[in-house]
Amino acid sequence: MTQGNTTGTEAFDRGRSEAFAERMISVLNEGSLALMTSIGHRTGLFDTISGMPPATSEGIAAAANLNERYVREWLGAMVVGRIVEHDPDKDRYSLPPEHAACLTRAAAPENIAAFCQYVPLLGAVEDEIVARFHGGGGVPYSSYPRFHAVMAEDSAQTVGAALHEHILPLVPGLAERLEAGIDVLDVGCGSGRAMNALARSYPNSRFSGYDLSEEAVGRAREQSEKDGLANTRFIVLDAATLDEAEAYSLVTTFDAVHDQARPDIVLAAVNRALKPDGVYLMQDIAAHSHLHGNLDHPLGPFLYTVSTMHCMPVSLYGEGGLGLGTMWGEEKATEMLGEAGFRNVEVHRLEHDPQNSYYIARK
Repeated sequence: MTQGNTTGTEAFDRGRSEAFAERMISVLNEGSLALMTSIGHRTGLFDTISGMPPATSEGIAAAANLNERYVREWLGAMVVGRIVEHDPDKDRYSLPPEHAACLTRAAAPENIAAFCQYVPLLGAVEDEIVARFHGGGGVPYSSYPRFHAVMAEDSAQTVGAALHEHILPLVPGLAERLEAGIDVLDVGCGSGRAMNALARSYPNSRFSGYDLSEEAVGRAREQSEKDGLANTRFIVLDAATLDEAEAYSLVTTFDAVHDQARPDIVLAAVNRALKPDGVYLMQDIAAHSHLHGNLDHPLGPFLYTVSTMHCMPVSLYGEGGLGLGTMWGEEKATEMLGEAGFRNVEVHRLEHDPQNSYYIARK
């Protein structure tokens, strides 16, 4: 006897089916916890609980300046999800320090709660993505109202915290050149955290940031003005229209190229914008270009989801968009860098950042 979707010769494996059903129940629960974890991060509840002794829901809500009824229900999800501990006799809640080590802002860059924000962010565009499955095409950046804020926090953990100690040393002598004074461009600068951080550290150098989003550029300018920086400039610009020749000693892109409608045009423009002795530093997702190479990727399901829900659609929304997707991979990235005119390309991984590869490219 056969059952379900079989070929007629393959017996239905009830044990396999039951095991898969259990897995799907786990997926449902873990996905729900990701949503609750995002809320715990955004409301500051993890930070509040980690900084206080075991407390009632009333005490936690008061300390966090939040509504008790909502806090109590959220705590229910956290307790049955084995994230927060509960003493039923005293009705007190606590966050184990081992859990706080990857759930609080103080734990950055190890704060996984910050990345859980992508789950509700991407879920908010589900209707638009379903429509694109039927009709094709892309989704504009404007459909993701919190994307730049979440990306800025993501960047602060993966790039900002490691910029001086881990990323700049990938290019020998770069810190010394920045000290002496060079021109630097960040393409797809987002909220400008990397350029503003470098501008504070290297006042003799000049830092530019280009991004398509007026909102993101506005944030970058605001932070620059707040810090009193005189060596930055942030401009609203489509990276595909970049048209400067031999103007920069260093060009950077942080997790930005695969989102572009025409990454091939952008990479060629970056090559032209570099001085003959210039360096291009590209951070992008660490993956293989071939699906079978990503079967054991520790973040594989998450990154393919991000690609389906954001990176591929925003690329396809642009004119002639290639829709590379988040998982374009090192093989494709290296190939496209070569086609853009880069003859010397090195690929590095950093221990603190398993999600990304770092490409050092020269003409």
